[in-house]
Amino acid sequence: MDKRNYIANLCYKYKGDWKKIEKAFLNEEEVNYYNIKEKYITIFDDAYPLAFRMLANPPWVIFYQGNIELLQRKMVSIVGSRVIDAYAYEMTVALAKGLVKEYCLVSGLAYGVDTLVHQVGIEHNNTIGIIGSGLDYCYPAANAFLYAHMKKDGLIISEYPHDVKVAKHHFPWRNRLIAALGEMLFVTCAKIQSGTMHTVNAALELGKDIYCIPYPLNDELGEGCNLLIQQGANIILKEEIDSFFTCKFK
Repeated sequence: MDKRNYIANLCYKYKGDWKKIEKAFLNEEEVNYYNIKEKYITIFDDAYPLAFRMLANPPWVIFYQGNIELLQRKMVSIVGSRVIDAYAYEMTVALAKGLVKEYCLVSGLAYGVDTLVHQVGIEHNNTIGIIGSGLDYCYPAANAFLYAHMKKDGLIISEYPHDVKVAKHHFPWRNRLIAALGEMLFVTCAKIQSGTMHTVNAALELGKDIYCIPYPLNDELGEGCNLLIQQGANIILKEEIDSFFTCKFK
């Protein structure tokens, strides 16, 4: 068994658990062949994204459905809260529509901001979703229609084999991949304590630039954005929404 098949079968055996796979690989543990049903690329493949190689814990295997060539495009990551208001909705859609002209949009296929980002991206066949379960599981279930479209005209990737169910601890781990893949990270809505802030921290560790939508001082949904701006993140102003993206990032 070559290294590529070996690491993929270890991933199946240990259901994507990074540390268990590492230990088994270093110990040259014997492993049986599994019926691997998904397409995949491994850390030993030339097609493996350079951005993931920059991580302290790069995924051993990337399982995917859709257009894998999207990983070769310029990409930005857009994240935010699952619960959003009208302002976050408007700003997220405007931001995504501006950026999709130049970049493939990366997000996490969750409720709220993620869903809006992918809806805009799929109109241009230009979006990547990174999930925290196997490709057989759609979470949230309400996004089944979006999942189906992205598996055909976009790209969905995961470091978990097809039969791995959704688990709470998978999402912070998933967030490092969202942070890594985009050249920049945009935050359109975030509370102080949120998974979005975990993604920001992962992006900062990688030296990524952070861009945030500002919020009124009494808006709890945007407190995380305002804090990031106070700490040095780039602010996106209202008058820049239409023109900012067509010139600054070329």
